[in-house]
Amino acid sequence: MGAQAAGPLVVGVDSSTQSTKTLVVDAETGAVIARGQAPHPVSGGAAKETDPRQWWRALGEALARCGDAVRQVSAVSVAGQQHGLVVLDATGAPVRPAILWNDVRPAPQSERLIAELGGAEAWAERIGSVPPPAFTVAKWAWLRANEPAAADATAAVRLPHDYLTERLTGEAVTDRGDASGTGWWASATESYDTEVLAHVGLDPAALPRVARPGEAAGTVHADELPLPKGALVAAGTGDNMAAALGLGLRPGQPVLSLGTSGTVYAASTLRPADPTGTVAGFADARGDWLPLACTLNCTLAVDRVAALLGRGREAVEAGGTVVMLPFLDGERTPNLPRASGLVHGLRHDTTAGQLLQAAYDGAVFALLAALERVLDAGTPADAPLLLIGGGAKGAAWRETVRRLSGRPVVVPEAQELVALGAAAQAAGLLLGEDPAAVARRWGTARGAEYGSVERDGAAWERLAATLTDGAALLRR
Repeated sequence: MGAQAAGPLVVGVDSSTQSTKTLVVDAETGAVIARGQAPHPVSGGAAKETDPRQWWRALGEALARCGDAVRQVSAVSVAGQQHGLVVLDATGAPVRPAILWNDVRPAPQSERLIAELGGAEAWAERIGSVPPPAFTVAKWAWLRANEPAAADATAAVRLPHDYLTERLTGEAVTDRGDASGTGWWASATESYDTEVLAHVGLDPAALPRVARPGEAAGTVHADELPLPKGALVAAGTGDNMAAALGLGLRPGQPVLSLGTSGTVYAASTLRPADPTGTVAGFADARGDWLPLACTLNCTLAVDRVAALLGRGREAVEAGGTVVMLPFLDGERTPNLPRASGLVHGLRHDTTAGQLLQAAYDGAVFALLAALERVLDAGTPADAPLLLIGGGAKGAAWRETVRRLSGRPVVVPEAQELVALGAAAQAAGLLLGEDPAAVARRWGTARGAEYGSVERDGAAWERLAATLTDGAALLRR
């Protein structure tokens, strides 16, 4: 239990790939009154799947760990991992486990959909994104091709956060932020694209209503959770949109998030449409836009390299010219779903510490290479990078970002920014305020500041050349 509350209490939920976190927050001050967490499993191997009922179980456990404070809340919001395909039957029960964002089996369907509906440029102009294997539309196409009986039994299609919001409220509701990562919500019209849906054989009636920013999804009606009946439930959103809310992000502030996956994004008032597919043209949860690039291989991949080398994750050494592209699970940015890790330039005098540093460099390079496409033209080259996610706590990650970007870095003190952003959305709904302004009042982006250092152009050039020269191997 944390501080005493000055204002009404709200709950922010972060239902992520491997666990669910809950924060009970004072809506006035942003003080965290209580927190809870519970894990949920992900299948191993090529399939990345979780039974959605495990998310619901974990939500109940995480809320219970918040103690009595959770029984006094006035509003709730759920943020969830993006893109996941949740298929439900006519009774609302899962037809099969949810297929998660980091499952790259739909790569052939992604390529085919892009070709069949006008090519990358047409997708970017209309939908806002060129759909990679992560996007829900590719996962649905994969399900129809590989498990037609499951597709036929599907009466409703949801995203992970939609599933939890619906179980909380009984209402089928999503928001524009999370919907913009499906591939069937068009940013050009801010509505479901009936041509895309017809092409993949999905009835629009199977999809949830898209709530407007600031609109409630409903109220708590679920009996089995320790939340008060009748508490307001916000529309919720995707995890990246929630983190942007949690930081109170203004246009032109770049964010680099280091987690299981890595993301780089910024808020923008301009609708993004990148025909190269590097940048996903997401909507944010407020009414603006959140151009974002995502890499599959970030902290997990670097930790795996450290384990293989028998070293702690901070045991890096400078020097040497070895290059590593740590694409251990295929990659999304650059779009190389069949790639494996690539090491080039090993010498007799290469040390284990230099090899580990090369893994950090490769992961950060992939994110920073996408940064310029994410930022609006005219964003200052010395705009500080907000560094968030689990990796932001690590000196090796922070120093690699500084060295390869040449930008100053700010590491916000606030933890659990996705859950905090969900709490800010709930507070905004309750108080009738802009949730990003709520987060700015809470001071969530304050933190340690690290000045810029000279950019390591030589390492950058080695990485870029290895990516180009290794293209044939990486596409196998």
